[in-house]
Amino acid sequence: MAPQTRRMAFPRVVIERDTDTEQSSSEDEEEDREEGPFSESEEEVTENGCEEKIEEDLDAKRKGKAPITISLKKVCKVCKKPGHEAGFKGATYIDCPMKPCFLCKMPGHTTMSCPHRVATEYGVTPASHRNAGNPVEYVFERQLRPNMTYMKPAHVIPDQVNCAVIRYHSRRVTCLEFHPTNNHILLSGDKKGQVGVWDFYKVSEKIVYGNIHSCIVNNIRFNPTNDGTVYAASSDGTVSCTDLETGLALSLMNVNPNGWHGPRTWRMLYGMDINPEKGVVLVADNFGFLYLVDARTNSRSGEAILIHRKGSKVVGLHCNPIQPELLLSCGNDHFARIWDIRRLEAGSSLCDLPHKRVVNSAYFSPSGSKILTTSQDNRLRIWDSIFGNLDSPSREIVHSHDFNRHLTPFRAEWDPKDPSESLAVIGRYISENYNGAALHPIDFIDITTGQLVAEVMDPNITTISPVNKLHPRDDVLASGSSRSIFIWRPKEKSELVEQKEEMKIIVCGKADKKQKHKFGDESEDSDDDTSKLKRKNVRSKKSRKS
Repeated sequence: MAPQTRRMAFPRVVIERDTDTEQSSSEDEEEDREEGPFSESEEEVTENGCEEKIEEDLDAKRKGKAPITISLKKVCKVCKKPGHEAGFKGATYIDCPMKPCFLCKMPGHTTMSCPHRVATEYGVTPASHRNAGNPVEYVFERQLRPNMTYMKPAHVIPDQVNCAVIRYHSRRVTCLEFHPTNNHILLSGDKKGQVGVWDFYKVSEKIVYGNIHSCIVNNIRFNPTNDGTVYAASSDGTVSCTDLETGLALSLMNVNPNGWHGPRTWRMLYGMDINPEKGVVLVADNFGFLYLVDARTNSRSGEAILIHRKGSKVVGLHCNPIQPELLLSCGNDHFARIWDIRRLEAGSSLCDLPHKRVVNSAYFSPSGSKILTTSQDNRLRIWDSIFGNLDSPSREIVHSHDFNRHLTPFRAEWDPKDPSESLAVIGRYISENYNGAALHPIDFIDITTGQLVAEVMDPNITTISPVNKLHPRDDVLASGSSRSIFIWRPKEKSELVEQKEEMKIIVCGKADKKQKHKFGDESEDSDDDTSKLKRKNVRSKKSRKS
């Protein structure tokens, strides 16, 4: 008996072209010819017309096998539906119309046509001049707001780069802190665990301590009784006390004494603040617990206290600057909570402030009477008085800060020099097209009306600036963008400084990596916009050759 052989007949492949969509450009056609494995057969099908396709269908039916049809329709990368496209076109990003707006999270329009993008004050009810409702409230409010003025002063915006250190850290910057008494000292922490000390008056005087922590430095605070030492909380689960002159660090607490046993048991410390009256360092971890460290004995005191939902990350702690017994916390359980430090117990919060998504930060105002929070739902929320109704915020301002995981969280912070407590600063996530370049400005927002007071940018800074800190005494803004740190001053003051001493931009790293540009190249090993920068360089080279 003759051996049976397997039939090698397969159904023929028919490729259909979407005739309803727009014709692609010559460059797209060339790319399709290079990348498409069926480009030659596709041309044959279109040339022979429908007759050949009908014959193939009949042949396939006779053999008992239906033809395989492959469609080359252009579909959206987000919703996988034809008829529209989404993604970057040049320096602008186009949303998918089938999804809610990325900025305001509401359906019916895209980010390009979002009314909140045109005017930040859209839908915001301005704050009204409010008098105290009763004598007790008036007394307490005047105690917390002794220097408040009802007249808004003219805001001084630092809008020009005065000096910078390019590639200062080996990884992206995660936190910044100005020296409490020395006006020209700035501290910074990065993702690798390094702590940097920089004198931005003498730009070249800088030092980086790399032996303090082994992981992300999430918060830095100065010792209120000794400004020569600084506390830092890290994702390696330790709290350190470092002498800035010698660089010697002392570990005050380690919540992972047994080492690594998997991500389910590893505790990371995020939020941190200091109560100067009690001499206590307060830190919180990624499991919802609060720890107290005695700054006088440099040791942990008491047991851990559950202040947020168990298993949720507590990302921020802030003591009231006038009444330090009041503690404000925020976390991944979509809540910001107010606590009394004198009776800290699980479930004993004075007030819970609900949010729709993760709360990146929550801060008392300099007078201690207002609250400003930043949430992942692209909202800034303001409570005008902690003595009033806290069931709902006084105002919600739509702002773009819904970031991806490769960025430091955006945090809106008060201007400590503003007596009217109406100015806040925060970086912007969605890029804007400025003369063909995609830039991410730093926004100054009037929180009483929601208006955009100023947007600060520089054409040489193409990366995102999520970490921003206003100086408590000078008109200076420090911003961390990728691995670099920039110092901004008002244009008039910056010109005066330049007359005394030329503006300096320090580029760290090897000499062959330096460029002629004023702020250097940050594309190498950057966590932000690396692919976009490489694509732009390739496109520019191709256009020059052509």
